[in-house]
Amino acid sequence: MENSLLVIVVISVLGPILGSLLGVLIKPSERFIYNMLAFAGGVMLAISFLELIPESIHFSSIWVAVGGIISGSLLMFGVDRIIPHIHPGLSQKKQGKSLKKTAFYLLIGIFLHNFPEGMAIAVGAVSGVKVSITVALAIAVHNIPEGICTSAPYYQVSKKRLKSFLVSSTTAIPILIGFLFANQLYQYISNDFIGFIVGATAGLMIYITADEIIPSSCCKNTDHKTIFSLITGVLFVVLLGLI
Repeated sequence: MENSLLVIVVISVLGPILGSLLGVLIKPSERFIYNMLAFAGGVMLAISFLELIPESIHFSSIWVAVGGIISGSLLMFGVDRIIPHIHPGLSQKKQGKSLKKTAFYLLIGIFLHNFPEGMAIAVGAVSGVKVSITVALAIAVHNIPEGICTSAPYYQVSKKRLKSFLVSSTTAIPILIGFLFANQLYQYISNDFIGFIVGATAGLMIYITADEIIPSSCCKNTDHKTIFSLITGVLFVVLLGLI
């Protein structure tokens, strides 16, 4: 169990760190980024509908699951209203204070959004290690472009590669805190509340996928080929059921 927990923690923080490193060293092609986002979206949707929602109903009831899904989506909606979770164009160029402001707001926004994502990863405490690892993998893949979007503009402003990498990598901290907090929380709450939180996790992930991941993966894509990456993500989760 301890080894599994370590694997989940490593995967959880890998996305922002790897993305931050790529952002200051090399810029991946837009096609690669969009397909990576679409794959993560497919995984998150499949996990939500095939694993989390049935698990929520199993622990509680359909109505508790529905309440959880609505609450999770409203939570992310509220966070988005306070700190918009924006993805600037990956090749967008700004100068001076405009770029500095963009880098700052991106950093703060992603930092705040990553806490509930860390809580989502901890769902494996009640749904099984495989589910937690799959959720962690999907969120890690989704966070790689975010790491690029925070470290790259910060580096352009500061011209300090190491500092930009380290500052951007701190967005992994709230993921870790959210995961550890929720992992402990699940040990002290009733089955109905567990069902509610698992449902809320599904709502959170559906919201992120529909509001951010799918639109971002399609924003400059005119041939709609990223849809196959999304389908691949769904099939990835389905095939995990064979393990």
